[in-house]
Amino acid sequence: MVMQGKTQSEGNFEKKYFSFWKVLIPVLIGLTVVILMFWHESRESDLSKVWNEIHFTWRTWCCIGLGFIFMWGRDFGLTWRFRALTDRQLTWLKAYKVDFLCEFTSCVTPSAVGGSSLGMVFLNSQGIEFGRATTLMMITLFLDELFFVLACPVVVLFTPSAEIFASDAGAFSHGIKYTFWIVYGIIAIWTFILFAGLIWKPDWIRKVLNAISKWKILKKWSKNLVDLGDNMVATSKELRTKKFRFWLEVFGGTAVSWTSRYLVVNALFLGFLPQDDPYQWVILARQFVIWVVLMVSPTPGGSGVSEWIFSNYYGDLVPSIGMALIMAIFWRIISYYVYLGIGAAIVPSWIRETYEKLHKKHEEAKVAAETS
Repeated sequence: MVMQGKTQSEGNFEKKYFSFWKVLIPVLIGLTVVILMFWHESRESDLSKVWNEIHFTWRTWCCIGLGFIFMWGRDFGLTWRFRALTDRQLTWLKAYKVDFLCEFTSCVTPSAVGGSSLGMVFLNSQGIEFGRATTLMMITLFLDELFFVLACPVVVLFTPSAEIFASDAGAFSHGIKYTFWIVYGIIAIWTFILFAGLIWKPDWIRKVLNAISKWKILKKWSKNLVDLGDNMVATSKELRTKKFRFWLEVFGGTAVSWTSRYLVVNALFLGFLPQDDPYQWVILARQFVIWVVLMVSPTPGGSGVSEWIFSNYYGDLVPSIGMALIMAIFWRIISYYVYLGIGAAIVPSWIRETYEKLHKKHEEAKVAAETS
């Protein structure tokens, strides 16, 4: 059966990894929240005054451009990391492609799921054996979590609590503070489990996971838990052969990526505020808090939640909530909607390319079976 030039199986394959609604839903959520916030702000104050406070000078546009450069730094860091993890098996172009595909996945899935959920599929489509691709994605997950666990305490230590948690915001400030520490605690525990499973005691972790997989309440995920334990053991064997230079390189790529992403907001503050902002460190420190909190966002890519948190969290550093909301929109355009658009453009071609490869392998295996 043919459906508008593609087979039924190809259509099902495309639907599995991409659909128009996966792109449209986060856009609609984000726009709805922004419109509601503008409407609420218009009832509290005159929005025309907010627009009069914003001057799109050469400095503003240069700093917006700087924000895009920082996001490129984020892509460079992750691409560099993919290259290092695969021992240069991936070319820069292929590594960039995997990076954008993972980021697109992050844009259309809840933040708790993240872009790594299909990372092994993306790596496999670029020539990395699937078992190894799963191993590599587990390493990237560990590196991301390790960066947060190590960096957050340093940032909090060198930033006054009243400034990093916006004490002037009242109940919102307390909510942010408690959410941050609870999520950070969960991340720290999860990082320790990954460390034990990938490096320290992989066999012990596998035994625990195998025991948990037998619980009736987790019967649905029993196979996934067993596979996770097996993958940890396989990953551990590979990691123990790596030299210190490897760890330095992959963690360096991780640090460059996340720090570059955070600096986008610093660039926007430099561009939108009329004077040099004296709180650049506080602005950067609050990005650590925001991204930790967004890890539990239930919406795709943190849509709506991101704009709301940004406007309220940074509201004490700008003249008005309205201006903070406008800055939040530019922040999301640079760090989110650009990737959503690029992903929507390249994913269909990736799907066709991957489907054709899988179909070819299937046909070759079928012919081999018939002739044997």
